[in-house]
This record gives sequence, structure tokens and C-alpha cells, in this order.
Amino acid sequence: MTTGQIQVVGLDADDTLWHSEVYFERTQRRFDELVGRYVDDGIDVHRALEVVERRNLVRYGYGIKGFTLSMLECAMEVTDGAIGVEELQQILAAGRSMLDHPVDLIDGVDDTITYLSETGYRLVIVTKGDLHHQEMKVMASGLADRVERIEIVAEKDVATYRRVIASMEVPPEQFCMVGNSVKSDVLPVLELGGRAVHIPYHITWEAEHADHDGTVPTLDTIADLPAWLETQR
Repeated sequence: MTTGQIQVVGLDADDTLWHSEVYFERTQRRFDELVGRYVDDGIDVHRALEVVERRNLVRYGYGIKGFTLSMLECAMEVTDGAIGVEELQQILAAGRSMLDHPVDLIDGVDDTITYLSETGYRLVIVTKGDLHHQEMKVMASGLADRVERIEIVAEKDVATYRRVIASMEVPPEQFCMVGNSVKSDVLPVLELGGRAVHIPYHITWEAEHADHDGTVPTLDTIADLPAWLETQR
């Protein structure tokens, strides 16, 4: 059992435990290609989809299903309904393909999670997204037997983390959140008095960008996490 101050480690899922954003980016490139055939050169299809996604977050939440609905809505909106049924079918198929994609763990995740579990850290996955799909990905990842709780949440804000930390029955200073998003995984936890560490992914969704003073603890890879936790005694 770890004797360090941090007792509970929260783990983001998408782009922290397994690859995710690369598939969104690949699908958006296909979307840009399909829809771009129907619009004037001055229309930025890529940007138009970002606007529709943000507009729909309150309605659909996070995840592939909401992304797919936003793609279909944007395609019809920016083309004034001129886009063909075949292209819409291809967009829908691209969304389905993302849902069916196998879980691809990031290098170092399996060994790190095993080590943390075996050395006594209590682990909780805290992730946004579609409940059904995220549950499926956690089960398919092979990590579920090493974590104490799985929290699939609508938003990662101070109120959410306060509830998660309370459910683990530890004070905030004994909780550390680990993730690829400064906005969602770091700043709200620090505001609560907890610990947090940023492990950047090579692609960050526009909606997850956040300004900060540059002092956020950052690691190159999740394999560095056990050693960093040992320094936090």
C-alpha cells in the first residue's frame, strides 16, 4: 500500500489511456472532402463543423454519436440541402466506423496501470462521452479489473470532481487527476485543492484548449507517472 499523500489517482480515458482524437481527425478530413464538393471556395467547412459541434454540446453531449449528428447537420446546413444522399450515407458510415473501432491502448498504459494498482493506489476512470460507448471501451480495454470506479460524466468541472472525490471518501489533497486536457483534467482539480498532472496528446480538440500560466505539472508519457507520484509525498 502506498504511504504517499496521494491515495486516489483519477484517470482520463480518451487520449490518456487509449487513442481517440486521431480517429476524429481522420473522419473530419473525410467530412471536409465530401462536403467541400458542394460549397464555394470561400466557405471553411472544417470551421463550420467546429461551430455546429460547440452549438450542439448542450444537446448531444460529448462523444462519437453527437459528432456524427453534428456532421450530418452541418453538411445539410452549409450546402443549403444540396449535398447528396450518397455523401450523407458515407458520413453516417464514417461515424459507425468510429464506434466500431477497436480500443487501442497508448504505449505504457497497461504496465503503468498494473503497477499503480499493485502498489496500492486506488484508481478511478473519469471520462466524458456517451455512456454506452464509453462503458464498452472501458470493458474492451482490459483495464476494468484494476480500477475501483468508472465515472462517465457529462462535464468535467469543479462540481463533478467534488462529487467524484467525495465518492472515493478522500480529501481533495489525496486525489490526483491525470489526463491530456488542461481544461478538463487539470484546472478544475487544482481549483478544488487536489493534485493534477498533464500528459499531452499530440492532437488536442479545439474545445479542450485552455489558457494557463505554464506551471501545470506535465509529463512526457504515462510511463513517467509512478515516479512523479513518488515525488508528491
